[in-house]
Amino acid sequence: MNKAFFAAFLAIFLFISSSTTYAAQNQIKVDGVTITSDVKPEMKNKRTMVPLRVISESLGASVEWSDSEVILAKSEMKVKLTVNRSTAEKNGRKMLLDVKPYTKNNRIYVPLRFIAEAFGCNVNYSNFAVTVDTKPLFINGVQVKALQQEYRMTLGGVVQQIHGNAYNETIYNIFAKNKGEKVEAPENYSWSLTLDTPGSYYKNAQYDFLDQKGKSLARFDIYSLIRTYPPELLTGYPETLIHDVSNDEWYLFNDTAGKSIYQLIDTAGKNGFLKIISNTVV
Repeated sequence: MNKAFFAAFLAIFLFISSSTTYAAQNQIKVDGVTITSDVKPEMKNKRTMVPLRVISESLGASVEWSDSEVILAKSEMKVKLTVNRSTAEKNGRKMLLDVKPYTKNNRIYVPLRFIAEAFGCNVNYSNFAVTVDTKPLFINGVQVKALQQEYRMTLGGVVQQIHGNAYNETIYNIFAKNKGEKVEAPENYSWSLTLDTPGSYYKNAQYDFLDQKGKSLARFDIYSLIRTYPPELLTGYPETLIHDVSNDEWYLFNDTAGKSIYQLIDTAGKNGFLKIISNTVV
């Protein structure tokens, strides 16, 4: 009787332990945020395999693929993987993988540790999650904790923050690299739609890169020309401007860069990196 009880207890214990381990491997945190995905990571040969889209977006890497070959790139690092092949390339140097990338349910799965460490991230395992810590963004030697975006509508506004290092770095670089020609500040610009003056600008949103105490290290405001007048009255007025508030400088800014920022924020929200601080929209 005692032997039968012990055997049953052991079986239950092993089941719970294996289930806990499996569950742990299926919860992945990047920079302290539990990432969300329409498909879960899974274990294969004791390795955590993750959907390509989720890990590439969370680490700030761009993705190119053709047929069965995938290229992940970020800054000076380029990683090339091939589905069902145990060799990969990191900046042209061949490396052996413990588990081959594979496809399942129209998703490409790649080894988490290899990808994360290739892009300079630390990977740790605990009883409850796999944690990935990416390199933080520094502005003037001070670490950025979050990017805060604020935008307003006719009635109310929204303040929200992104807490993923990769998203914050990518968005900051978009601002830094897409400043056009330096220009004078427009005569009329505000949160309000100024409809009685040609050449007025409406602030689409403001972006503050915050330090650990919530203080703004750098701020950029994006403005759009208000087009409520005949085109001939708006000749010579740029379509989009950016105000580097920290340095009180104005530059031309292109619409494509602005759309890229909106897309990144939308992606950050889908993957669990965005937190709404306030929403007063009626």
